Amino acid sequence: MDRLTEMEAFATVVDQGGFTDAAKKMGISKSAVSKHVSALEARLGARLLNRTTRRVSPTEIGLAYYDRARRVLNDAGEADALVTSMQSAPSGLLRISVATDFGVNHLSPILGGFLLEYPDITVNMVLNNRYVELISEGFDMAIRVGELEDSTLRARKLCDTSKRMIGAPGYFQKFGRPQKIDDLNDHKLLHYSSQANGNVWKITAPSGEKRQVRSNGWLTVNDGQSLLHAAISGLGIAYLPSFLYADAMRQGLVEEAIPGLPVELLGIYAVYPPGRFTQPKVRAFIDFLVRHYSDKGPDAW
Repeated sequence: MDRLTEMEAFATVVDQGGFTDAAKKMGISKSAVSKHVSALEARLGARLLNRTTRRVSPTEIGLAYYDRARRVLNDAGEADALVTSMQSAPSGLLRISVATDFGVNHLSPILGGFLLEYPDITVNMVLNNRYVELISEGFDMAIRVGELEDSTLRARKLCDTSKRMIGAPGYFQKFGRPQKIDDLNDHKLLHYSSQANGNVWKITAPSGEKRQVRSNGWLTVNDGQSLLHAAISGLGIAYLPSFLYADAMRQGLVEEAIPGLPVELLGIYAVYPPGRFTQPKVRAFIDFLVRHYSDKGPDAW
């Protein structure tokens, strides 16, 4: 006989307090329930139930076995339900965390297309510039740019973005163009205040050496779009990802500050909680993003 069925028959007898009620619960005959339990006891070589004319109760061994068996049965039920949900149409509330710069410029404009494709999903997108704890803060997923800090999360790469120092042609005409990294100390730098390392730029030299440029700068703000506007206005040099500056560079509004430097590449990832299975709503959104960003990066924005 099926081991799981034997286990279910025994647990149901304990739950219902007898064979008759257990048979009704399972939708089979009383004799079938009895055969399942007897087969289980024979296989285990132990008596699991005390049987009298008035009542049925688990033995000491039976009670210990019941606790484990009930857990196995509950897990099996959840596994069945999971498979059903995985095959069902994506639905429910999807909570997303995304950095303000990327969210405003490249996620908000495409959300309408996703919602039209999946009308049973509702989206709550939170724009912020801090590192959120997905599970403890109740997020289903996040979009993150750059090196991933938490290796316990699952991640799927969407595309790359390049990072360059840029400034307006008018700024370079007025203050000159830096020729090497050390020249940045004599320029007006525009900083991003949400960086964990403060007003420090990590730059790769032509030799491959990693350099750090520290400066108080002329402007510090916690929004990349504002830094881009400041750079376009000629206020200084900003160090920004291509998904922010690419359009302005195509229009000639900004230029690369030191063209000979190696280009920094940053990955853009969809991250979500660990686990063997991915919720349909999360999987649907990530697949949507992969399709949309397939022709993006590092400079094609």
